[in-house]
Amino acid sequence: MKQKRNKKIIVGMSGGVDSSVSLALLKERGWSPIGVSLKYAVWQDKKNLLRENICCSAESFRLAKEVCRRLDVPHHVVDVSEEFQRVVIDYFIKELKQGKTPNPCVICNRHLKFKKLFEVAREEKVEYIATGHYARVRMKRADGSCELVKPCDKQKDQTYSLCLLPQKWLGHIIFPLADYTKGEVFEMAKKRGFDFYLKRKESQDFCFVANKCLNCFLEKEIGQKAGLIRDVSGNVLGHHSGSHFYTVGQRKGLYLPNGPYFVAHKDVKNNVLFASKNEKDLYSRGAILSPYNLNSGEKLKGGIGVMAKVRYSGSPARAILKLLPGNKAELIFKKSQKAITPGQFAVFYRGNICLGGGRIIRSIQ
Repeated sequence: MKQKRNKKIIVGMSGGVDSSVSLALLKERGWSPIGVSLKYAVWQDKKNLLRENICCSAESFRLAKEVCRRLDVPHHVVDVSEEFQRVVIDYFIKELKQGKTPNPCVICNRHLKFKKLFEVAREEKVEYIATGHYARVRMKRADGSCELVKPCDKQKDQTYSLCLLPQKWLGHIIFPLADYTKGEVFEMAKKRGFDFYLKRKESQDFCFVANKCLNCFLEKEIGQKAGLIRDVSGNVLGHHSGSHFYTVGQRKGLYLPNGPYFVAHKDVKNNVLFASKNEKDLYSRGAILSPYNLNSGEKLKGGIGVMAKVRYSGSPARAILKLLPGNKAELIFKKSQKAITPGQFAVFYRGNICLGGGRIIRSIQ
């Protein structure tokens, strides 16, 4: 990370340990940070155990403000709750209604979080923004374009959720944690007196609804729509209360005798879930993506070899990526992949470089 002494930079402050240590590192390296916390929306329902958005609760704002105070850094809260409802929550509901499995973090990073931080930067006449994501931006020597690269801590790698960031943004983004592991970040927090983070458990919930309340959210926002569960040969196995309660590869919640059964695929038009006891029925050789984004800035032609994964927690596998007309792409894997799920994102790499990603619209059998 280049030194930019006395250079202003907008730092996204979630109130967590990663953004707080990022702020401290930037200040120590001569930058003049401005902390910005974004206030998102949360599902307003008494059944929601997540009373406030975990990224912007009153407690998170208090911690972000306290860290900024200790470091003598300005702190601002920007209310983007209406945009969050429209861009993230409404997208989430729409995808589920269409039988897809959405990824709100990928969409939020591209269309809300980073976009809003850049808007604040323009208002403040600031050229750079920073966040506590585990990723790296590397400038190419030849043409000045930038690459999104995996960080030092491969276990915390967040390039998947950043795959839609456009090339024009990368040269103005700093990821201060690129060279550190999560353990080292906690040690740095402790060393700088931020020991209160050692007692905080990181949430695994969606940022607008608690995971335990997700079915309540789906039932209220989408409702129930009873349909048949069939095996892959078409035989009736049972009934479901709505295909939006399930995703490809899911086993829990089918309640079928003589199982276990897995969701093999969905027929949204006829409201049918197809289930199988044979995990081989979950495998597909590829996927069609649309839209896709190439954040590497490269002009890719023909079929190129990549390493790709079809979910955040998945392992990269060898594949051939081919760009198609109409902002579509075809991804064919050397070995079939399990539970390629429409609505999720396939992200492709060359070595440690994230070339981009695209939304899965269907699997290729």
